[in-house]
Amino acid sequence: MRVIDFLQPDCIVASLEATTKAAVLAELSDHLSKVVPGVEAGALRHVLEERELLASTAIGDGIAIPHGKLDSVGHLVGALGRAVEGIEFESIDGKPTHLIFMLVAPTSSTGVHLKALARLSRLFRDADFRKRLLAAPSGESMYQVIAEEDAKY
Repeated sequence: MRVIDFLQPDCIVASLEATTKAAVLAELSDHLSKVVPGVEAGALRHVLEERELLASTAIGDGIAIPHGKLDSVGHLVGALGRAVEGIEFESIDGKPTHLIFMLVAPTSSTGVHLKALARLSRLFRDADFRKRLLAAPSGESMYQVIAEEDAKY
């Protein structure tokens, strides 16, 4: 599975305006609802907030991967947001979160979102990859960084 299979270039927010965890979830939900048919921002935000109540999806090293399932989504979709200054996301390492990759899967899916989570976790373990995403000047160039990394596997 490749990231570019579920991430479209227009689903990247290179400069998030949000400064809190809740606001990031709202901003990415709103953004995704505008570019992906079937995504309703309020429903998605609710699903993500419910998931965050179980445990934070901030995995450390400046990365969070909030995820959830919606009936209205026909296939796995992702959105990536970047907060250069960093956001408090209740990360396991206590550090600010800079890259937030949101995943939304159909409610009926079983393993596809788990494969995507595993793929993202592997990619984001690479410090050089994270640095290149943070340094990319635009959403398009962030997408290119991801596509180049995807091509290696």
